[in-house]
Amino acid sequence: DQMCAAELRRQRRRGRQPDPALRVLINEAVCEGCGDCGVQSNCLSVLPVDTEYGRKTRIHQSSCNKDYSCLLGDCPAFLTITPADGVRPPRPPRPELPDDLAEPVGERPAAAAIYLIGIGGTGVVTVNQVLGTAALLDGLQVIGLDQTGLSQKGGQVVSHLKLSSQPFTGANRVGNGMATCYLAFDLLSAAAAPHLSRVARGVTTAIVSTSAMPTGAMVRSPEVTYPAQERLIAQIEQHTTPGANTYLDAVDLADRLFGDHLMANMIVLGAAYQRGLLPVSAASIERAIELNGVAVERNREAFRVGRMVVIDPGWADAELQRRTVAPRPVVSAAARTIIETIGAEGELLRLLEIRVPELIAYQDAAYAREYAELVRRVVRAEADVLPGSSRLSEAVARYLFKLMAYKDEYEVARLSLQPELTATIDRQFGAGARRQYQLLPPFLRALGRRTKIGLGAWFDGVYHVLVRLRGLRRTPFDPFGQAPVRRVERALIGEYRQVIEAELAVLTAGRIERAVAIAGLPDMIRGYEEIKLRNVARYRTALAQLVGATDG
Repeated sequence: DQMCAAELRRQRRRGRQPDPALRVLINEAVCEGCGDCGVQSNCLSVLPVDTEYGRKTRIHQSSCNKDYSCLLGDCPAFLTITPADGVRPPRPPRPELPDDLAEPVGERPAAAAIYLIGIGGTGVVTVNQVLGTAALLDGLQVIGLDQTGLSQKGGQVVSHLKLSSQPFTGANRVGNGMATCYLAFDLLSAAAAPHLSRVARGVTTAIVSTSAMPTGAMVRSPEVTYPAQERLIAQIEQHTTPGANTYLDAVDLADRLFGDHLMANMIVLGAAYQRGLLPVSAASIERAIELNGVAVERNREAFRVGRMVVIDPGWADAELQRRTVAPRPVVSAAARTIIETIGAEGELLRLLEIRVPELIAYQDAAYAREYAELVRRVVRAEADVLPGSSRLSEAVARYLFKLMAYKDEYEVARLSLQPELTATIDRQFGAGARRQYQLLPPFLRALGRRTKIGLGAWFDGVYHVLVRLRGLRRTPFDPFGQAPVRRVERALIGEYRQVIEAELAVLTAGRIERAVAIAGLPDMIRGYEEIKLRNVARYRTALAQLVGATDG
């Protein structure tokens, strides 16, 4: 029903299709990471991300197709943003690179058999064509093949490229075990057996982007997680040349240095060049980028960034650090007094310094003390049975907070007014960008409406009123308190306290693993309204099975 997402973005970049200014943003503070927006949109630009408060969802702006189907997700975290006066999002500052980069050590190879594997919509074929054009400019013989049958957004793309100073007599495909250079733009695909069949130990050097690009199943379900990076890398190492391979998070570099994930593949190409795997010159590669005619300066810089990462492995960290100012948590005197009653240190102290102030802002200091009192009892009980351990205490600190800070109308309002949201909008879309909250207010839901409405910045006034009224929470005067989901949310806090108290009563060193597993079960409680109620039912079933199995 739609043009291919990868092709549509390609046409937009070339000015052949209109590029809507309207963007979608998720307020990660409000997001529950339930995956419903991924279910509704089936879109791989709706990315799961790990945060301080667990899994959240983020719109990957540079790959977003702007069909807005993610807005159908049943969640109040969505906003639509119109950049000020039609201005496009600002670009990050240019990376600081030396004028002259050192050439690779040793002579360039006379020939290469290059196998490229990646996912559709990220420029795999473009890299193959740029590299082939560069080889022609250097007077080399070139044959290749692009297998793009699955190159819809997120599907696998494979390219073969053979370069030599002598004419070819064989096939244009890279045969099994014949690749000298394995350019892997997607780690999950690169570790798959069909692709590893093209490489050979001692013959192939791999240049691999380790960026975790989620599959459709990972986008739709919080239960599906990315395989362990170490295992995937070990599979590649087993089949290639350990010690010679290069691994780098190219997508993260591209996003943070250029604000565009499409630069990632040029970064990988630059690393391959600097490793001395390509029989072409840097000047020809940059000339081929120019002939391609798309984002020429940024693609050249991305190629040079890849080279620089190999020349100076510490350069990328220093460059990213130069752009990043890590916020320090502000711990008020009231919060500090509450935290000191627990006697925490290390990671547990860090968790509490973030969560106790949040609970005070959520309700009041008395509410935060309720939280701290249970955490304090867990800390003491764990120290008695297993000195030096804090795993149970940390799990309770995380998930008791999750249950106590449930996102009702008052909390959604508070989180929507946080200055961090405005800072994010200004940074990504320019100062003065216009926002609309995409919401389905309770009274409209009660009337049977199932689609959201857009509410402009004027709605901040309503949010301010709701924040001032949060003292009504958990009282008979709470106008939202009798909704089924609110009654369940309040009940969950008491249920969790009871089950943790029961575990503490029988806690031994041998039962710590059981207690930690029980304490972490609320992680599966995600979403809003019916989605949350379904997940609560799953949680209660899992809790009953775990308690029953271990008690039995």
